[in-house]
Amino acid sequence: MEIAKDTVVTLNYKLSDAQGNLIEESREPMVYLHGDYGNTLPKIEEALSGKDVGYQTEIQVEPVDAFGEYDADLVKVEPRNRLPTPLEVGMQFEGMGGEGDGQEAQIFTVTDIADDKVVLDGNHPLAGIALRFNLHVTDVRAASDEEKSHGHVHGEHGHHHEADDDGEYRTLPL
Repeated sequence: MEIAKDTVVTLNYKLSDAQGNLIEESREPMVYLHGDYGNTLPKIEEALSGKDVGYQTEIQVEPVDAFGEYDADLVKVEPRNRLPTPLEVGMQFEGMGGEGDGQEAQIFTVTDIADDKVVLDGNHPLAGIALRFNLHVTDVRAASDEEKSHGHVHGEHGHHHEADDDGEYRTLPL
């Protein structure tokens, strides 16, 4: 089956920076719903459209098409007493991305702790980095009607849903 809109694509990948330094390698296959559902980077979808099981490629994705350019304005220095304890480098907190009303909540990562100050970075960890993806397609299948209506893959390596106390469904982290 050819990769097209409303197909479920299973692939293995290696992610490196532009110099070839390995950032991440899939331990489990990546499974996503193809067709502008926002489940992977558009440049990956573009590279895989029309391909089939067994296809392998290497693509480079510039920051603007991946996680954006690094924005120094998203780095904040806050008094340590404004954050919970214990506090460690790598911890993440939700906060406001900018000043004023109407700002969206943003995830900030603790990147440094010194005396009574904490450095918080609101950039994605891969912001500003050109990324190289080695992709190997291992399976392609038609998406179910439920997957298409939910906008993501269900089942093994996909999202699982469970009813909460009110009988409403929520997506569980895998």
